[in-house]
Amino acid sequence: MGDLLAQYDVLGAFVVNLELTVLAAIGSALIGTVLMVMRVCPMASLRAAAAAFVNVVMNIPLTLIILACSLGLYGQLGIVLSGRGGDQWLARNSFWLTVLGLSVYTATFVCEALRSGLNTVPPGQAEAARAIGLGFVSTMRLVVLPQTLRGSVAPLGNTLIALAKNTTVASAAGVAQAASIMSDMFEFSPQHVVSIFLLFAVGWTLIVLPIGLVTTSLSRKLAVAR
Repeated sequence: MGDLLAQYDVLGAFVVNLELTVLAAIGSALIGTVLMVMRVCPMASLRAAAAAFVNVVMNIPLTLIILACSLGLYGQLGIVLSGRGGDQWLARNSFWLTVLGLSVYTATFVCEALRSGLNTVPPGQAEAARAIGLGFVSTMRLVVLPQTLRGSVAPLGNTLIALAKNTTVASAAGVAQAASIMSDMFEFSPQHVVSIFLLFAVGWTLIVLPIGLVTTSLSRKLAVAR
C-alpha cells in the first residue's frame, strides 16, 4: 500500500473533489436561491420558466450535463473559463466547466430543498410583512428567506452530500480526482484491490460523515418550535 500511495497522489485527488464540492455548493446555492424566489414570485411567466428549468435539468443525467459543458461550451462554442496561459490551462478550464455543470445541476435540488423549507414558514409572516408596506423582494429577503433557511438545513445537507459524491462524474470532463485515480489503481494494481477499496471507502467516509453530522446538529439547533 505504501508503494501505491507513493505512486498515486490520492490525497491530492480527494482535495480536487473537495474543491469541486465547495465551489459548486456556492454556485448552486446562488442559482438555487434565485430559482426558488422565481418559483414563488407573483409573475406567472417567471414561475413557469423556473419550474420548467428545474423539471428539465433535474431529470437530465449529470454525466450529460458535464459533457455538454466540456464538449459543447468549450469544444463547439470555444467558451473558456480559465486564462489561456501555462501548461495546465486546459485542465483548469475543464475544472471550471465541471464546476459550472455541477452548480447548474445541483441548483435544481437546492431550489426544491429551499421550497420545502418555505413550507415551514407560516403564511402570516409574509402577510404581516406586506401589511407594513414591504414589497415582494424585501419580504423574501428580510422575513421569509431567513426562516426558510432554518427549515431547509436537513434537505440542504442531503443535497451537499449528494454533490460531494457527484463530483466523481468530473472524470467525464477529464478532471483528475478520486474516482479517476481509483480506476487507474484498479487497472494497474489489481492485486491490491481490497486495500484500494478500503482506502477510498475511508476517504469518502471522512468527507461525507462530517457533513451529515454537522447538518443534523444544525437542523436540531435551528428548528423552530411550532
